[in-house]
Amino acid sequence: MNTIIIDYDAGNVKSLQFALERLGVKAVLTNNSELIAASDRVIFPGQGEAISAMKKLKKHGLDQLIPTLKQPVLGICLGMQLLCDKTEEGETNGLGIVPTKVIRFPNTVKVPQMGWNSIHQLNGPLFKGIENGSYMYLVHSYYVPRLHETVAI
Repeated sequence: MNTIIIDYDAGNVKSLQFALERLGVKAVLTNNSELIAASDRVIFPGQGEAISAMKKLKKHGLDQLIPTLKQPVLGICLGMQLLCDKTEEGETNGLGIVPTKVIRFPNTVKVPQMGWNSIHQLNGPLFKGIENGSYMYLVHSYYVPRLHETVAI
């Protein structure tokens, strides 16, 4: 299977590439629309803030391409945030693929939220081999509300 990591100058993709290599997955890092469109699966990473990231997507024409993709697309961190209609981060419009608004954690909790969190209610092939209650290290200030399509909490 051909795996692409979208390169739009937003984030630390090296750690993602190393993690995929440890799993035996060779992924190509690119912003080439033809390669992305022809891939079997796409990873849309990101780190940073939404306004600048959307500008970078537009610079490469990826804001037009990503919503047309038919293969599986995994949004990670800012990538997931940008898949949504809108984000509270700078009241930025996203790509409109996931019909919801990304919300900032309330000031009643520590922001950014950082640390090891357990994941539950794992559904679908993405979580094959991962046990319910497994831990993930997360650093984030925003979240996507639970939707009908949510595959884990």
